[in-house]
Parts: sequence; structure tokens; C-alpha cells
Amino acid sequence: MRSAQLNVFRHDRDTRALITLAGEIDLATAPLLCAALTTCVNDGIRTVDVDLTAVTFCDVSGLNAFLALSQLATDAGTTLQLHYPPMTLARIIEIAGACFLLHTITQDARPGHPGRASV
Repeated sequence: MRSAQLNVFRHDRDTRALITLAGEIDLATAPLLCAALTTCVNDGIRTVDVDLTAVTFCDVSGLNAFLALSQLATDAGTTLQLHYPPMTLARIIEIAGACFLLHTITQDARPGHPGRASV
């Protein structure tokens, strides 16, 4: 059995942070996601952009983490936006009624990004 892995990269510019996630978001890795975004809020970041281009899997644990983090961000006066979710994750977000996590959902026209939703 292969263990899930999630790589989290953070790049700050003034009061804005880009969090790039690569790998799987599930029960085992959702705490990494929560820690990274909570640290952004605690560091005074006002806008957190999360790039999901390299996410290969996300289950309900990931969705719950994004929902909780969205509330945390809102309470702190921070904006949280998800960018380029895989189509399956975009659909789960839509079904859950959580489209507020995404700025807009359109088909990504960039070469090499088939099957991704973009913001």
C-alpha cells in the first residue's frame, strides 16, 4: 500500500501568498494543508491563492479542510481562492455548494492543462 503524499510550497509577495499543492489531499495529508494556510493567516497574509494544478486526488477530508480554512480566512479578514482544481474536485466543490471557494470556473485554455478548471 502506497502512502499518500502532499507537497506544499509557499511563495509570499507582500501581504499575498501563493500556496502550490502537489500530490494527494486526503485524511493523512489534510493537516499539512491546514497548517500551511493557518500559518498564512497567522503571518498577516491578506490574500491566499492556492494553486491546485498538481493535485492528483482530493477526498472529502480535503474539501472539509478548504471549507474550514475559508471560514478561518474570512474571520481574519483574509481572502482564500482556489485556482486550477482538477475537474473532479471542481465538480465536488460545485455539488457541495462551495463555489465561493473558486473565483470563477472556466475551461482552462492553456496547452498542457486539459481537464482542469481555471479561475
